[in-house]
Amino acid sequence: MNQSTQENGEQPVKISFWQLVKSTLSAFIGVQSNANRERDFSHGKISHFIWMGLLFGVVFVLTIIGVVQLVLHFAGQG
Repeated sequence: MNQSTQENGEQPVKISFWQLVKSTLSAFIGVQSNANRERDFSHGKISHFIWMGLLFGVVFVLTIIGVVQLVLHFAGQG
């Protein structure tokens, strides 16, 4: 029996998009709860978490670059 299938033979339980976002953000900053981590490993697809992690990583790097550019711009104006 598939791990993501419930014991009584029902359809696999999938996590929602917002649960995926919340879990990825929580794991990204290191505050993921044990219950959510277990849910993610038993019902989530690893590929979804990899893509979401890569997306958050890129957004984080671009945000840092943007903040640095903004600070450098205003520092030159002073």
